[in-house]
Amino acid sequence: MNETERLFNAVVVVCFIILQSDYHFEYTDCDVLGSRWRVAIPNKPETCTGLPDPVKGTHCTFSCNDGEFLDMRTQECQKCVAGTYSLGTGVAFDEWDTLPTGFISHGIMLDDSTWIPKGDYIASNTDECTSTLSYAVSLKKPGSVSFQYFYPDNHMFFEFYVQNDQCQSTESQSRWMKISESDWDYHYVQLSSGNNVLYWRTTGFSLAANTAKPVLLKNIAISGVSYTSECFHCKPGTYSDKPGAARCIPCSANSYSNKGATACQPCEADKYSGIGSGTCLQRLPCKTTDYFYTHTPCDSSGQTQLMYKWIEPKICSETVEGAVQLPASGEMMACPPCNPGFFSSNTSTCEPCPHGFYSNGTECSECPAGTEPVVGFEYKWWNKMPSNMKKLFVSYGGFVVTGWEVAGEYIYTTPSNQDSDYMMLTLTVPGYSNIVESWSGTMGKQSYSYLIKSNNTISFTWGFQRTGIFSTKNEYSSDYAKIYSVHLTNVIGGVASECRQCALAAVDSDSGCVPCPPGHYMLNGTGVCKSCPSNTIIRPEQPIGKQACIPCGPNTYSNEGRSACMSDCTLALHHEGEMLNYDFSPLANVTGFQSSPRFTSKGLQYFHHFSVALCGTENRALASCLENVTESKRDVKGYICQATVVPSEVRGQSVVSSQPFSIGESLIGVTTDFKFDDISSLDGNFPVESELPDVIFYYRSRETTQACKNGRSASIRLRCDPTVTLKNHVSLPSNCSEGTCDGCSFHFLWRSQYACPLCSERNIKEIVSACIQGIQRTTYVWQQPLRCTGGVSLPPQKISACVTLDFWLKCGVSIGTVAAILLITISCYFWKRTRKLQYKYSKLMMTAGDKECELPAADSCAIMEGEDAEDDLIYLSKKSFFTKIKSFSRERTSDGFDSVPLKSSAALEMEMN
Repeated sequence: MNETERLFNAVVVVCFIILQSDYHFEYTDCDVLGSRWRVAIPNKPETCTGLPDPVKGTHCTFSCNDGEFLDMRTQECQKCVAGTYSLGTGVAFDEWDTLPTGFISHGIMLDDSTWIPKGDYIASNTDECTSTLSYAVSLKKPGSVSFQYFYPDNHMFFEFYVQNDQCQSTESQSRWMKISESDWDYHYVQLSSGNNVLYWRTTGFSLAANTAKPVLLKNIAISGVSYTSECFHCKPGTYSDKPGAARCIPCSANSYSNKGATACQPCEADKYSGIGSGTCLQRLPCKTTDYFYTHTPCDSSGQTQLMYKWIEPKICSETVEGAVQLPASGEMMACPPCNPGFFSSNTSTCEPCPHGFYSNGTECSECPAGTEPVVGFEYKWWNKMPSNMKKLFVSYGGFVVTGWEVAGEYIYTTPSNQDSDYMMLTLTVPGYSNIVESWSGTMGKQSYSYLIKSNNTISFTWGFQRTGIFSTKNEYSSDYAKIYSVHLTNVIGGVASECRQCALAAVDSDSGCVPCPPGHYMLNGTGVCKSCPSNTIIRPEQPIGKQACIPCGPNTYSNEGRSACMSDCTLALHHEGEMLNYDFSPLANVTGFQSSPRFTSKGLQYFHHFSVALCGTENRALASCLENVTESKRDVKGYICQATVVPSEVRGQSVVSSQPFSIGESLIGVTTDFKFDDISSLDGNFPVESELPDVIFYYRSRETTQACKNGRSASIRLRCDPTVTLKNHVSLPSNCSEGTCDGCSFHFLWRSQYACPLCSERNIKEIVSACIQGIQRTTYVWQQPLRCTGGVSLPPQKISACVTLDFWLKCGVSIGTVAAILLITISCYFWKRTRKLQYKYSKLMMTAGDKECELPAADSCAIMEGEDAEDDLIYLSKKSFFTKIKSFSRERTSDGFDSVPLKSSAALEMEMN
């Protein structure tokens, strides 16, 4: 054998030396029968042949129990050794030093808007950008996913959903997580077999300067995988001391453990640790913020002890130089009195007075006849935590937080080991949860009130956090919050601190105290009910005295129960000597509109969505603004409300709506005045465009906030615009694009043709056509520009008979001709008469001259009786008509007399012959 052959045989021998660490086993995909094969997979690509042959694997439905793993070499389940754990058919993620393999975190808007591992948990982003944490898993059989979360802030949208192979997500109503009211919450969802992608999505949304608190996740567990081929080591701060553990146990305070520990080790005397800690920290000198004070319960002699206690676990050292010592406890002090409505029993505890009794905190007295107890709760002395009040806390570092402690005159937040600890106090009362007010920065002693309008069980929660940033430096440990008194009125099951006069019952009633009927007020000191005047409503917080009757505003009326003023959507208005009638019924349906897009400092787009129910009867539909983010599904109803809407990129959810509130729960007046009841409608922002006045609806909401001490108000200005065909053409003030400039007073301009007055006869114009072929048409049209709607209709066209112009022209010519002839005839007649008179006058004058020198009788010109016969002498001669006319026109002689030919007898005779 030569050298080459020897080298080749050596190489062949080396190739067949395969170590077990060079490969691992995996199962093939399951076939339709649920069968699979176990195959060996080399760990390195250059591994030579010689791998074990494939063998028949376990059935696809095979699984191991919790605390076991599948040994792929023997294909049998084995128990996990101490210091490790297993879920059997699942995987768990409880270490978050880095993002575990398989998890993907990404922001939709900014790259840095991602989930951040924090050791024991992973925290979401806190800005306005949407951040998603996802994990893909393939389940061989139906399984589940469970996790713990802490979600303290409703300014953060938080949802969890699953998408399967068909990209079908979980139901939208169950995907939104509910707000955490105390400690970490637990969430469980069943998963289908096949591929599943899990999504945790958050979007911070805080328009104020405050940053929203992050969402925290931990202990994510997924079951339904076919097997797990290994056990997981316990993370630092936990241990498992027995084989077959399904979970690791956290170390107690002042102890620690390393990864894969079977037991925890105690910290050294000068060091400390929290629960589940993997290291011990050096103790610092104790300060005054490392302890707190409280009071013991009252003893039989009415004494209480002032006690000082270290914050647990104690992380400071009082033996090092500069450390403060714990003040001595045991100082005896007089117990504070019982709260109003309670009395001190023989056991030195405060007990509630029975029904019908009242107390100022000492002893119970029965209410006099004709009165009733004013029930509620008033806490102003704090020797013991009330039974219906619960203190809750959340510590991000595994420490136990005391939270709130009683201190006689007040209850306060105690110091804690971490500034990021979140301390909550919850008061639950039956018979009437969201954030209604928040404070930040340094605030002095102040009062705050909140009106409850529904008869439901409700919880009031006070939350305090020094800072939202996780830190162990205790820079703000001296910060605290104090509550001096809490007063709740009209509470079912409450106690009474006083009695008040109440309404007298009917004669046949056995009760001595009943409320007044609707629309009535109570006479102070008598219990007699009186009816309020017409068109007034009852002040709900003060039903005693005539001042409880509030008159309704202009153009409104009270409802049947005298609880609210309303408008039936009609209005009669005097304007410039005319009566304008309006009907706003087409605008009465609930209308929604929104502001222009807004953007936060991080670029998140949002809208302010408004819902309006302008007017209507008592049974009208109300405007509604719903919160669809949290499980509470808070719904605000009224005349006008607002919600903040953010477009959603989640499948099946177009938008998310949050932070609803009422800006107009009661109608206070309908008028054309630009200012009413201290509400200005910002006339300068809506310049007048026509001679018609704008009709303004004024609303008010009594829900007060720190910024709006007197509640919110709104004005809706209706403007007649016949060119607008849409009903919801609503605009906002140009200089207040969100509808308000101060956050308390809102203003809107609603243009509509239905805001115009009803049409009447004065708006109609009559047009008469020419007479054509004996027919004349009268057409009716609207006066332009048209400033009315509805009302009367245009009359139909009127057709009437007429006479044409030709006929009247002919008649006129004929009549004119006849009149001219008649005029000429009359003129001739009077001219002739004038000539006769002239002739007689001339004759008379001649006769007067003859008396002095008389002529012969034969030639006498005298005229006898019947002288008219002589008037015709000039006509006796047979002359033509024109000759006679000419004779009439003969000029007078120079002496002024007409020359009249007189015929002699000889001439007459000759003419007769």
